[in-house]
Amino acid sequence: MASATAPTADWEAVSDTFYRKIQLYTALWDADFNLNDYFLRGAPYGGALALWKDDSKPQPYRGPLSKPSIELYSSAGRLIRKIAWDKGSIKGLGWSEDEKLLVVTQDGMVRCYYDLQGDFTQFSLGNGAEEYGVKECRFWGVGFVALLGNNKLVAVSRYDEPRPRQLADPGLGEEGEIHSWALIPPNYTLSRHVEVLIATGATILVVDASETQDQVLQQGPFSHIAVSPNGKYVGLYTAEGKVWVISSDFQDNLSEYDTGMGNNLPIDMQWCGNSSVVLVWEDEVHMVGPGGVALRYYYDSRVHLVSEIDGVRLITTDCCEFLQKVPGMHLWGPAVGVYEIQTENVDVTESIFRIGSTSPASVLVDAIDQLEQCSPKADDNIQLIRPQLAEAVDACVKAAGQEFNVHWQKQLLKAASFGKSVLELYSSDEFVEMCEVLRVLNAVRYYEVGLPITYEQFLRLTPEKLIQRLLNRQHHQLAVKISEYLRLPTEKIYIHWACMKVRVSTDDEDTICRAVVAKLNGKHGISFQEIARTAYDEGRGRLATQLLNYEPRAALQVPLLLNMEEDEIALDKAIESGDTDLVSYVLLNLKKKHPLTNFFRIINNRPVASSLIESSAREQDRELLKDMYYQDDRRVDGALVILRESMEQEELSAKLEKLKLASKVLGDLKEHALESKTIDESSRLLQLQEVYEKDLPQKFLGLSLNETILDLIRLGYNSRASKLKSEFKVPEKRYWWLRLRGLVAKRDWGEIEEWSKQKKSPIGWEPFFNECLAARNSKVAALFVPKCTHLPAADRMDLWVKCGMLAKAGEEALKVRDLNALEKLRQRAKVQSEIGELDRMIAQVKPK
Repeated sequence: MASATAPTADWEAVSDTFYRKIQLYTALWDADFNLNDYFLRGAPYGGALALWKDDSKPQPYRGPLSKPSIELYSSAGRLIRKIAWDKGSIKGLGWSEDEKLLVVTQDGMVRCYYDLQGDFTQFSLGNGAEEYGVKECRFWGVGFVALLGNNKLVAVSRYDEPRPRQLADPGLGEEGEIHSWALIPPNYTLSRHVEVLIATGATILVVDASETQDQVLQQGPFSHIAVSPNGKYVGLYTAEGKVWVISSDFQDNLSEYDTGMGNNLPIDMQWCGNSSVVLVWEDEVHMVGPGGVALRYYYDSRVHLVSEIDGVRLITTDCCEFLQKVPGMHLWGPAVGVYEIQTENVDVTESIFRIGSTSPASVLVDAIDQLEQCSPKADDNIQLIRPQLAEAVDACVKAAGQEFNVHWQKQLLKAASFGKSVLELYSSDEFVEMCEVLRVLNAVRYYEVGLPITYEQFLRLTPEKLIQRLLNRQHHQLAVKISEYLRLPTEKIYIHWACMKVRVSTDDEDTICRAVVAKLNGKHGISFQEIARTAYDEGRGRLATQLLNYEPRAALQVPLLLNMEEDEIALDKAIESGDTDLVSYVLLNLKKKHPLTNFFRIINNRPVASSLIESSAREQDRELLKDMYYQDDRRVDGALVILRESMEQEELSAKLEKLKLASKVLGDLKEHALESKTIDESSRLLQLQEVYEKDLPQKFLGLSLNETILDLIRLGYNSRASKLKSEFKVPEKRYWWLRLRGLVAKRDWGEIEEWSKQKKSPIGWEPFFNECLAARNSKVAALFVPKCTHLPAADRMDLWVKCGMLAKAGEEALKVRDLNALEKLRQRAKVQSEIGELDRMIAQVKPK
């Protein structure tokens, strides 16, 4: 690559278009390695190569311990990984655009190896794949289509969420012959569903999710079908040895070429970008360009093709080459009137290096040669192209990105730098960006890395995905340097390195932990949770626990600790975080996982956890709450829960059962004997209330003892009320109050008057006055005023006034000779008899 030979040395013309074949790597494999014995599939964007032994060819004896494997190599022939394979016959081997390896077996099992290290996810095609078997598969960037033994098609459109779906029936039956088939990815079809092109008989069928269309061709049968990367063109190989290029809608015939190989069918046919078709025989390669003109290359061994968006990789036992159209000009000849213009690179490389070119960019490159020779012609060249100097600088910058040769990259960038130094106003952003990108591309193209990615592929792939490919190959240091150079985040790189350290290191767990922590200490955005999960998945539970101690976010620590069965540590971490939602999440998991006794043991000495369980159980799970109280010997709290449940029961039998249980809970505790007795009395009261409801026209269930006695008296069942008083030992004062209010409510004034004849009252006589007066019976209320002898004269006067008896109030004032009170009563009097009586009393009190 360091050679200074002219870029046009490896150019070859096809009509008015130039192609170049760049040698990327040599001496790919050992001398005894025979690539002819393998199937080879390459990942896009300069990705890895997957090799699988061709079972149809005789293999040398390798001993009894030899096991079949899928071998992954870089484009430079360096082994990345050997994946042991014992899952049956492989019928499909392909790559996704993000370098996931897809392996499809005959019984419809699909494995997706996502990191080049043997880790995979697996799913089944279903849809009859196991019954009829898989014959072949075709892949595109994010999915694939499998051809089953019954000539039906099953498509998978996503690898992250695979949902195999059967396409429309081609109508060939199990005996129908399919000569070849290919597919057009969904992003290049009008229906946005994958379309399958099937060559059968002399025609081609187009099959999608809903229908099958016969294109009614007569040129078949076609032994090979290839669709261009942009989905616009289809290459067909006929039985007569002709290559026919048509538009993918089968409307335009673009090119036709006779290979001259007759019945000698090619081994493979792929597209070289979107510009030409490449065919491979055992030792011969034809590249069919625009206008039906071809280039021929000859090799000493079998050539494998890996199609790219801007060219094709040619892999042999000896070398890896890249064949592409020289950037610039159109792709199909003017004779057919179809053009595929690359807007970014039109007339860039070709316009600079083509022999005899006088483009401004070519003159600028010549100027830098003159400058290096200290020739004054350099300035003459600059002045010559001064009006187009900015365009020339841009062209040199873009052309530098298309070169693999470092020498010519430098020359082009020197020319651009020289040109922009002359310009007064020129933005150097694109120049600086190209310098950065080329340093990255040269680094990953190095044979020890083996990613021969072009500038256009780099733009499609994005730097982030390029970094991921380096991680998949364990080039962590290079990934870090490139990320820092391109100002990209590096935390994922360090995490990936740590995960691989955990997986492959043979050191003891303490040593690994110290090494990981030392490496990652102080790095921003590092999640130890992911590293700890890797350790746990590798069976290193103690190391996982150690690493989780360095994870600052409890929300990431806790779920993994639960998976690791470190339940108590998970609970402690959640409590320390202060996040009650996280604590509740842990407690919910522990409750599901552990027996109740063990669960309560875990939370017993953790007050925060106990409080959360108690508060949530009080609202949602009373059985758990009762079990918790029982476990903690909190019998009173447990009894209260049962009492609350008893009040919510509608059936009396259920209420009595709950009350009996609550009494039993408290019965063994001497300090709570009173509460137990009260609960028993409540049960007896409920039973009596049930009897009353059957005998009397009144609802009693649920009433308190006082309310029950009151209602019985109000209804006139004094004997039953008296019986309740005796049975439940109701205090005399309370019973008098209840009886008084019951008789007042009943308006039984005769009974109350009889009651007033008694000499003593345990509640005094003032309540009788107040209750009768409140019932608006001042006459009966007045009977009790003389009995209130313990009240002062002034208070008794107020009682008489409330009854409307001013003369009686005056008598009380006369007894204490209170002239002022008498005069006030005189002023309030309206009745003549009361006025005369009060005047008489005033006269007796007034001094003569």
